[in-house]
Amino acid sequence: MAEERLGVSVAYQTYTAENYQDKTYDEVSLDRARNNMDDLYLLNPDTILALAEEGLLMDLSGLDSAKNLRDIILTANTVDGKLVAIPQEVVAYGLFVNVDLFRQYGLDLPETPEEFLECCRVFKENGVDTPVGANRWWLETFVFAQAYADLYNGGNTQAEIAALNSGEARYSDYMRPGFEFLQTLIDRGYIDAEKAAVSEAIEGEGADFLAGKTPIVMAYWGAANTATAYGKTDFEMQVIGFPSSRGQMPVMPMTGFAVGAGAEHAEDAMRVLDVILSDEALQVYSETNRVISPSKNVSVDCVPALRPLNARIEEGIYVLGSNAGMRVEQWGNTCQIVRRLLEGATVDECMAAFDRLQDESLESAAKS
Repeated sequence: MAEERLGVSVAYQTYTAENYQDKTYDEVSLDRARNNMDDLYLLNPDTILALAEEGLLMDLSGLDSAKNLRDIILTANTVDGKLVAIPQEVVAYGLFVNVDLFRQYGLDLPETPEEFLECCRVFKENGVDTPVGANRWWLETFVFAQAYADLYNGGNTQAEIAALNSGEARYSDYMRPGFEFLQTLIDRGYIDAEKAAVSEAIEGEGADFLAGKTPIVMAYWGAANTATAYGKTDFEMQVIGFPSSRGQMPVMPMTGFAVGAGAEHAEDAMRVLDVILSDEALQVYSETNRVISPSKNVSVDCVPALRPLNARIEEGIYVLGSNAGMRVEQWGNTCQIVRRLLEGATVDECMAAFDRLQDESLESAAKS
């Protein structure tokens, strides 16, 4: 669409780490952006924050398409007053549950951490070896739901983030309940920590979930639409939010397209991005992929399994798994620290890791 309207050519490159041993996508993105090797970049949350703080991303707030964005995009991808990235879709994570198994054991779908643990207890006592299928990437979703349920839904978001950025509040205090919850899941055998620590997303737990052996897994919105993931089950599946003090809580990290501040074709890149992110283009993209659009003017019917999760999002109830306005990057750092827990670190050791990250960010801010 952009090529036809603007008379430009767009070349697309991607990178996949071979067997997860080479450089990660993030490492490659950082290297290319720091060396002005491309005009447009599709970035993960941690690289958005890093490159924005280095002044290497253009401010996209002047784009016509930016006027149509949902507030969540502006909150998640604004650094020092600049909108530095815009996604084609809003990614939401939730719990994928086998409703048939819940009914079989007379269980309601859980709302709170306590209710979730009770469901796991019943499953375990009735012969379900591992009630929760987990992998090495996504257990942080449980942590975010519990850590930030009040921060994002209590009416005091900006003040709480300011307190974290200044050091007045500690990330470890927010994170501790979620890590203690994960430790309980491990201690009671509700998740297999050793298996999760080495399992890739969906590959490690997907087969048992589809076979009806594991009643609960976690995944992203699109997995409910994709036949190679969970888009075709032999049982009734629903996707709900993660347990929190405020009920079922969607977790939403934010990727985004960005334009390099030193891009050779910066003006053309901005024009291309404006077409890609126009309501017309996003309508086509959202309908084709059945995803949540970043534009508040674009809506698409979701599959029945996603309606519980979608209902919460439409109510404005969710937490962000990434927020470029927080000086400590959230998604990647929390994922790495959760892995330490899976590998045997204590909750206190994990909290000390968050304290170190926050102290480093405060020292960096003081120097600048």
